Amino acid sequence: MATRDSLDPASGEAILERSLGPLAECWGRENGQLSIDGQPLSARLPRTPAYVYNRRCLDAALAGLRAALPDSLGIHYAIKANPFPPLVRHLAAGVEGIEGFDCASLAEMQLAYEVSSAGQHLSIAGPAKSRAELRYAIDHDVTINAESVGEIERIMAEAQLSGRRAQVALRVNPPFALKGSGMHMGGGSRPFGIDSETIPILLDQRDRLDAGGIDLVGLHLFAGSQSLDVEAIESTLAAWVALLEDWQRACRYTPDELTIGPGLGVAYHPGDRPLAIDRLRPAFARLATRLAALGEAGGKRIATRLEIGRFLVAGAGLYLTRVVDRKVSRGTTFLVCDGGMHHHLALSGNLGAVLRRNWPLVAADRLDAAAVERVDLAGPLCTPLDVLGRQQSLPTLGTGDWIAVLQSGAYGASASPGDFLSRERPDEYLI
Repeated sequence: MATRDSLDPASGEAILERSLGPLAECWGRENGQLSIDGQPLSARLPRTPAYVYNRRCLDAALAGLRAALPDSLGIHYAIKANPFPPLVRHLAAGVEGIEGFDCASLAEMQLAYEVSSAGQHLSIAGPAKSRAELRYAIDHDVTINAESVGEIERIMAEAQLSGRRAQVALRVNPPFALKGSGMHMGGGSRPFGIDSETIPILLDQRDRLDAGGIDLVGLHLFAGSQSLDVEAIESTLAAWVALLEDWQRACRYTPDELTIGPGLGVAYHPGDRPLAIDRLRPAFARLATRLAALGEAGGKRIATRLEIGRFLVAGAGLYLTRVVDRKVSRGTTFLVCDGGMHHHLALSGNLGAVLRRNWPLVAADRLDAAAVERVDLAGPLCTPLDVLGRQQSLPTLGTGDWIAVLQSGAYGASASPGDFLSRERPDEYLI
C-alpha cells in the first residue's frame, strides 16, 4: 500500500478488485477497458459526465446480503442512497426480494408507492416532515417514523383532519453511537429521533396516542452509517436488543414492527477493505434469535427489516468524466476534467468529510496499465473546492481520456449541487 508521499503502482484492475471485492466481477474488462456486454463504456455512452449503474452489481449485492440473513430479517432499500427511478424500479422487481422502501421525502414516497407491489412496506423518516408528507403517508398507509414529541402531536392533528389512522413508529435516539461509523446518527444530542430515555414515557401513553388516531406499530432504530467494523456493527445490534428487552420489562411493550439500520459501509478510501458480509452472518443469526424470543415473550411475531442503502448500490455505480486539459502548475500536474463537485459532492470531500481523502478511480480504457505518476484532478468549476483527486496515482493520461470513479452508486448525483454555476446535470444510465 502506498503512503501519502509515494506512488501506488497498482493497475486499474487491482484497484477494482481491492475496492469492490466480489462485485468487481460484475464489471466487464475487455482488452483493458471497462465494458458492459463486451462493449467499452467509452464507446457505448454518448458523452461525459455520466453516472452508470450496473444491474448485475445490484443483483449481486442484494443476493450476497440476502444469503447472510436469516429468513426472519427482511430488507428495506433506503431510497435516499440513490433515487434514480429505473434503479429503484429494478430493485422493487428483483427476485431476491426487497421487502419495502424507506423514504425521506414526499417525492420518494410517491416513487416508492408507484414501483412497489402488494406486500412491500413503505416508511418515511426525517425531521421536520411537512404537512404534505404527513398527509400523504397517512392517506397511503406509509409508516411514519416519528422524530419528536412535537411531531407526534402534528401527526395526530393530521390524522384527525384526514379521518384516517396514522401508522407510526418511534425513531429512537439511543444512548450509544455506532463506533467507527463514517456518520453518527445516534448517541448524544441529535435532531434525529426521540431520546431513548423519553421512549418509556411515550409507551406509557399508548392509550392517548390511540385515541389521537395513531396506531403505534413499532420502532425505528438507527445509530450510524458507513461502518466497515464487523465487531462494532455486531455490538450495536446487540445493544439495540438490550434496549428492547428493557422496554418490554419496564413498559410491557413488544413492537409489531422493527426497522433497524445496521450501518453497513463500503470501501471508499486508501486502506479501506470491503466489508465481508459473511462475517456478519452469526451476528444476524443472533439478532434474529433474540428478537424471536422477545416476540414470543410478548405474544407476537416481530416483523423486522434492515434498512440498507449505500451497501446495496454504491459498488454498482461509476461516475465517468473525461480529461479536458493536462497542465503543469509550479511542479504539480493537473488533469482538468469535465465532471466535478456539482455532480459528485462526496468525491470533492464536501459531503460530511472532516478531511478529504482520495476515492478509488481508474483510467477507464487502460485498466491493465500500472500507475506511473501522481496527479491532481480538478473539475470545471471556478472554485478551489472542485477537487476530484489529490496526488492520485494513475497511468499517464491526457486530453480525451476517460476516468471512472468507483463506489459512486450511492449519494452521488442526487446528493450534489447539480445547479451550481448553472452547469448541466450529468446523464444517468441503468445498464
